[in-house]
Amino acid sequence: MRKSLRAKVVEVCDAKMAQKSDNVGLSFYAFFKNKNDDPEMLMEAATWWISTHKLDHFEKAHKIKSMVLSGV
Repeated sequence: MRKSLRAKVVEVCDAKMAQKSDNVGLSFYAFFKNKNDDPEMLMEAATWWISTHKLDHFEKAHKIKSMVLSGV
């Protein structure tokens, strides 16, 4: 996963956890605006989430942040 996407994932996870709780769930769509303005990055996130790690549609933000920070 490219560095800019990793940074975006951590930023969004932190914001969602601060806003709701550490137990908040999110999908990979949470890292993108409602319009598809960066299809390559969207596919990279989808591939990492679905194909590489076989994650459920919704996962806990703290789990995703931990995975990204550990370089998984």
